[in-house]
Amino acid sequence: MGATVCEAVAGDPALELVAGIDPAHAGETVEGITIVADPSDIKGDVDVVIDFTQVEAARGNLQWAAEQGVHAVVGTSGFDEADHERLRGAFNRSNCVIAPNFAIGAVLMIVFAERAAPFFETAEVVEMHHDAKRDAPSGTAMHTAERIAAASSDWAADPTELVVADGARGATAAGGIHVHALRVRGMVASQEVILGTQGQALTIRHDTYDRSSFMPGVLLAAKAVADKPGVTIGLDKLLDL
Repeated sequence: MGATVCEAVAGDPALELVAGIDPAHAGETVEGITIVADPSDIKGDVDVVIDFTQVEAARGNLQWAAEQGVHAVVGTSGFDEADHERLRGAFNRSNCVIAPNFAIGAVLMIVFAERAAPFFETAEVVEMHHDAKRDAPSGTAMHTAERIAAASSDWAADPTELVVADGARGATAAGGIHVHALRVRGMVASQEVILGTQGQALTIRHDTYDRSSFMPGVLLAAKAVADKPGVTIGLDKLLDL
C-alpha cells in the first residue's frame, strides 16, 4: 500500500511527496525519495503524514505527528475507542482523519445501509478480504455495524437455538448485528450488507479490485485534513454525506 500511496501523492500536482517511512525498506528509492526507517529520520518540512501500517506502529507514528504539529491521514485499521480518545487529546496543534475505508464506493455503501436500516428488521455484514489481512472482522465491517446500529435499534431476535459449529453466526458487533469475516486468497476486499424484512431482502455490496481504488479518498483527505479540526472519523465527513 505504501508504494501505491507514494505514487498517488507524487502524481498529484497539488501535493509534494517529501518522505517515506518503512523500516523494512529503508534506503530504497520510491518516486524519487529515499525511504527512511523512522519518522525522526525525516529531513525537511512535512505538512501531512499518511499512515497505512499496523495499529501497533501507527500509535507511535501518530504520537510523533501530534507532537510535531503535523496533520495525519490514517488508513490503518484496528483502532478502538480508547485510541480515538487518546488521539483527540494528542492532536491539539494539528488534525487527524481516520477512515476505516478510503474507497468512496465503500463509504457510500455504509451510508446507503445506514439510511436503509430503519426500514428492515434484520441486518448482517459479510466482509471478504485477502488471506494476508491480520485483523478480523475488518475495521470497515465493524464501522458499518456501528452505523447501522445507530440508525435503528428495532431488530428482530436471532432465532438460533443450536450452534452446531462454534462461530457459525459470526461475531456479534454493535446492536447485536452479526459480522462474518472471510479470508480468501486472490481477493482484495469486498463487503456485503444484507438487510431483510417480511418477504424481501436488500443487499448492498462493494468490491475492491485494486488498491488504487483507495487513492482518490486518500488524496481528498490529505488536502482536506488541515480544515478539519481535531480528530475526524470516517471519510464521509469530508464528502458532506
